[in-house]
Amino acid sequence: MWKVVWATLLLLATVCAQRGYAKETKGAPKVGHVSVVIVGGTGDLAKKYLWQGFFHLYASQVSSGYSFSFYGGGLLPKDKATPFLFEALKAVVCPRELSVERCALVKEQFLKLAEYRQLKTSEDYQALGKHLTEQLRQEGIVEAGRLFYLSVPAFAYADIAERINNSCRPTDGAWLRVVLEKPFGHDFSSAQLLSTQLGTSLKDEEMYRIDHYLGKQVVSKILPFRRENSKHLDPIWNKHHIERVEIVLKETLDARGRIPFYDQYGVIRDVIQNHLTEVMTLLTMGLPANLSDVKEVLRNKLKIFSALQHLDRNCATIGQYQNYNLEVQEELNKTKEYYSLTPTFAGIMVHIDIAQYEKMPIILTSGKMLDERLGYARILFKNDIFCVQSHKSVHCKPKQIVFYFGHGTLQYPAILVSKNLFKPDLMDTEWKEVTEHKDVSVLGMPISDYYVLTPTVQREAYAELILHIFQGRKDSFISTENLLASWGFWTPLLHGLAKTSPRLYPGGADNGNMLDFKLLGREVTFANEAVVMITQDHMGGSGAESFQVMQGKYRSAEMVSAWPEELIVRLATDLQAAAEKAVREGGRFHLALSGGSSPLALFQRLARHHYSFPWRDTHVWMVDERCVPLTELDSNFRTLHDHLLQHVKMPYFNIHPMPVQMNQRLCVEEDSGALLYERDINQLVNASSFHFVLLGVGYDGHTASLFPGSKLDAHGDSLVALTESPAKPHQRMSLTVRAINQAQKVGVLVMGKSKHELVTQLSRVKDNPNKWPITGIRPTSGRLVWYIDYDALLG
Repeated sequence: MWKVVWATLLLLATVCAQRGYAKETKGAPKVGHVSVVIVGGTGDLAKKYLWQGFFHLYASQVSSGYSFSFYGGGLLPKDKATPFLFEALKAVVCPRELSVERCALVKEQFLKLAEYRQLKTSEDYQALGKHLTEQLRQEGIVEAGRLFYLSVPAFAYADIAERINNSCRPTDGAWLRVVLEKPFGHDFSSAQLLSTQLGTSLKDEEMYRIDHYLGKQVVSKILPFRRENSKHLDPIWNKHHIERVEIVLKETLDARGRIPFYDQYGVIRDVIQNHLTEVMTLLTMGLPANLSDVKEVLRNKLKIFSALQHLDRNCATIGQYQNYNLEVQEELNKTKEYYSLTPTFAGIMVHIDIAQYEKMPIILTSGKMLDERLGYARILFKNDIFCVQSHKSVHCKPKQIVFYFGHGTLQYPAILVSKNLFKPDLMDTEWKEVTEHKDVSVLGMPISDYYVLTPTVQREAYAELILHIFQGRKDSFISTENLLASWGFWTPLLHGLAKTSPRLYPGGADNGNMLDFKLLGREVTFANEAVVMITQDHMGGSGAESFQVMQGKYRSAEMVSAWPEELIVRLATDLQAAAEKAVREGGRFHLALSGGSSPLALFQRLARHHYSFPWRDTHVWMVDERCVPLTELDSNFRTLHDHLLQHVKMPYFNIHPMPVQMNQRLCVEEDSGALLYERDINQLVNASSFHFVLLGVGYDGHTASLFPGSKLDAHGDSLVALTESPAKPHQRMSLTVRAINQAQKVGVLVMGKSKHELVTQLSRVKDNPNKWPITGIRPTSGRLVWYIDYDALLG
């Protein structure tokens, strides 16, 4: 009964000899008893960080007149969970400023003040509430407040909050603070729903949504640093001087052990939507007049969110490390046929639509299984000095400010400012300048080329934030408005990427340059266009040797397979190589393109990224056409024009639409449109042999507009024929099997999970062109290459 009072008196007896280690905090809550309850108190987060953080809180505050009791709550019965709790408690480490003797005393009392309670039912919370109240009454102490830390999955928040509200509210005049760990929802709708549910039980001022990155000393120093150095920064903190901003968090670990959570969230939801976005707002928000004014800080953050430009899938690149799928299959008990599209790497470019930062790229990057553990935010400035001879001079090197979160080559948190930029001011004693350096480099520059500032005493992020919660400070936490604004920004991109296949990478140093990406206007693309993929036979491999182009045989012809994005990159590269070879050897490249939805990604790729493609020497022909006016949306030519032709510089007389409309009527045999097109081919195409014909294949096995049952032999030696489709519009014009088989190269593009059954079926059937027209495609003296994405090949 008297353990709380006795522990406090024992500690106060040593205060006289130990004065000075605890710092008084302005605005601290009234002195009295504080009950701390960690729901999920035997979990990994509690063991690694939370108990350590609360021990530091206890050590710093108990000599100031506060008394404490600590409870680890969980679902297990007390007899089974108590040993796990005390293993975690025994592992806590004292703050550096405590002497050995005092450390031993404080730790001994901390262990005596902690106990485990099962918190599974409403009755358990009722019993806890009665216990807390009765303890105060029996020991005759005043209550300062109750702190509940919910280290549990987010789906449990609403129920626990309701039970705390119903059974565990403190006595009148004392405060209640409930801490919520991320994730705060899965997207905007779920975050909004969760906020509404919590709002029925808790007041906004009682909720502390924790983002531990805001407790990192370097991150919490961003706004003060900007204020302390405003005379240097104000003139250059804008688009005219900043080349770009980079916010990077790299991890070497995989997701093993966290798959049930991680596979639902992925890298963007896990760290970019919260940690990296918060850093971005601190770097770009308007400086508040009063840094301690929580409302003003929030208002300025929200202004940034309202100015962020819309993100679509072209603003991001995503990847997935090689063994992730195996981990998913093992931990989620999935079959070997299951493939997760959850990204473990993302590189995203953000723009802010305000004059100060207009068109200035902000790059947010994070990934697992990368080459090093490292986190930083870098502001890279434009260098207006051109060095003619002394290229090693400090003035020739990059101008940058680096907010270095820790780890990496430097191993400690720091703010680094290039010596060719300015010497930063130090306005408080909590930071110091480092003048003696080890021989290391940071982001490509020797550490000696920077002014280096670091905290005088390094403190752990959770310990910092737990102290802020105790003090009632909300400037380092996520408000409801902040949360919903962030999800409102990220949700459209997340939905846009939901069905996008990530680029595979082996992990660690073997990644090489596979994940490097480049910025093209508002688009982000991988810089390395080589298709480096994993074959199905190597799914269990590791290292670079198990990564290779998935090339093989399909229906006795060449096959290339990859994830959709990589497959399109490969096909576009092959097309350009064929074009350059044809122009080099004969001055012209004749390309025949088919309709359908599959080539759209290819058309966009060619238009946006292949600027060196020899379009002026390329003739574009149609493989097939619907019998509709060429201006209608159903027209294959209209699709080709809208997605490719209007974006490239090509002589209009090099474009050859099929003449489906003649004499103000469509596909009438007497008008001889098919014969006219054949005549053009014979006149312009050497030996009537196209250099490259791109085909698709329909669910019924049709290709071009050659459909099952259409008796392909009836076309004889014709190169172009009128055909009939079972689907509207029925009438079509198409190249014949003979015309296609005369080509030097024929590519068949097959994409999407919906084509998997077809691909499987075609792999088994024999050549029967009248039933499966695609099986009649056998170039006489050219090559047939199947381009099949993993979704179609593997399902």
